[in-house]
Amino acid sequence: MSSIDYQRLSFEYQPCAEQRAGQADGPVHPVVVVGAGPIGLATAIDLAQRGVRVVLVDDDCTLSTGSRAICFAKRTLDIFDRLGCGERMVEKGVSWSVGKVFLRDQQVYSFDLLPESGHRRPAFINLQQYYVEGYLLERAQALPNIEIRWHNKVVGLEQRTDGAVLSVETPEGCYPLAARYVVAADGSRSPMRKLLGLDSKGRTFRDRFLIADVKMEADFPSERWFWFDPPFHPNQSVLLHRQPDNVWRIDFQLGWDADPVLEKSPERVIPRVQALLGKDVKFELEWVSVYTFSCLRMDSFRHGSILFAGDSAHGVSPFGARGANSGVQDAENLAWKLAYVLQGHAADSLLDTYASEREYAADENLLNSTRATDFITPKSPVSRVFRDAVLTLSKRHAFARGLVNSGRLSVPAVLHGSPLNTGDADDGYAGGMVPGAVCADAPVSGPQGAGWLLSHLGQDFTVLLFGNPDAIDAATLADLSALRQGNVPLRLVYVTDAAQPAMTCSNATVLRDDQGLAAARYGAAPGTCYLVRPDQHVCARWRRADPAAIRAALARATGVGLAAPAPGRIAA
Repeated sequence: MSSIDYQRLSFEYQPCAEQRAGQADGPVHPVVVVGAGPIGLATAIDLAQRGVRVVLVDDDCTLSTGSRAICFAKRTLDIFDRLGCGERMVEKGVSWSVGKVFLRDQQVYSFDLLPESGHRRPAFINLQQYYVEGYLLERAQALPNIEIRWHNKVVGLEQRTDGAVLSVETPEGCYPLAARYVVAADGSRSPMRKLLGLDSKGRTFRDRFLIADVKMEADFPSERWFWFDPPFHPNQSVLLHRQPDNVWRIDFQLGWDADPVLEKSPERVIPRVQALLGKDVKFELEWVSVYTFSCLRMDSFRHGSILFAGDSAHGVSPFGARGANSGVQDAENLAWKLAYVLQGHAADSLLDTYASEREYAADENLLNSTRATDFITPKSPVSRVFRDAVLTLSKRHAFARGLVNSGRLSVPAVLHGSPLNTGDADDGYAGGMVPGAVCADAPVSGPQGAGWLLSHLGQDFTVLLFGNPDAIDAATLADLSALRQGNVPLRLVYVTDAAQPAMTCSNATVLRDDQGLAAARYGAAPGTCYLVRPDQHVCARWRRADPAAIRAALARATGVGLAAPAPGRIAA
């Protein structure tokens, strides 16, 4: 399937049921997703896998043109695995974990984003956005409860107490589209945002960058190389990444005064590439773009029945690969909460925590993105002297390397203060699996053979217990099983280091911790218990399984009895 030219795919407009019936008031759909980019597709797939019917509308009929977002982090790949298309992404993508930083023509240091073994997925893959969209689209098309409507442009919006009605323009006229909830994943220029009279606030950077996708045979390693003030592009920065199909992404910093139209011309691009590669290297230009960027976000990601995700809600600089990766995490956070509300497992107020949690994550991304941009583009002679001194010192001194910022690469936010967390006394835990953190992966084996821990977490709430079920008293086992009879779907997973554990247990999954990495990463001793959310975030942990405590934490994690957090902030 990877031989498909996803950049040239085009989809026909088809009249929908509402138009064919010619009714003024059509059905009320559970969820309408606006925008068939990576975030909209991920949201629709996640909802559909949870049994929610979704209508996905897009004003275009094609996928992304040009590579655009190319760096997809381990956390995003873990999510794509759960959505059923992670393997295709990794097989096609270029895996990498090492980055190198240069000052002029000297390497000053390198870093490894995933130096340890025992993870299913690499730290990052590079994969052109049109492949990502294509694979997601094919997964969406395979799900019977997703309806995709191309050439459907939202031109009007009416909010009601029980949902919203969109006015949708098509080649055959307009029609009303009613939904209980609407997910606006319609990009940085978001028509949905404009229809509500909203805007994003932040900072625009006075700089321009040239992206050149260059097709060539080259012996550069599959690493992230970043130059400050290189001899082939003095006083500016350059970034080099490898993509599939022998395509290389080169970013050239241009400065604010550069003419964006002129700089995209082959007469300007080719000499810049030749200066980097050498005049004798043969290459072809595949895609060229000049961009500026802003670091900004909406005040609130929720407005009644309208929820914003991805670039429609927040925007960051491309340094650090925080845009698409954070958007996919928006989708995962939102999908399970929408499904729980629609299916009666939680109250509507749970959706307020989507806004507060992802606004918190957006602020963290914006802070890192702004710091990276300020380091890459010094705003004064003094700040440039400081930057160059840091780079020079980093070659020999570890303390200086922590100050170098060529784009702190995307990591998932730890939702420390989420109202869905149950706090603990940090009872001697090692590792980073605090409430609010994303679960770590580890190799395990189960009834189907060798596999990975994350494959057994997510989709529903999970009680993760370390130790052999045989060591737990019968009353506690019965109470744990009884938890599964409540209103909230719940799974039980045991992880044991027993040499030959009983691989069957009533109403539970039993896994063997093959290398002891699961226990180490979770700071677990026999009896340690975690409650994991459907989006694989930890929401509680205990040193022993207490069914009453788990029941209370589950109620908290589904928003039962919680006051709505203030917009833009996670309540402690």
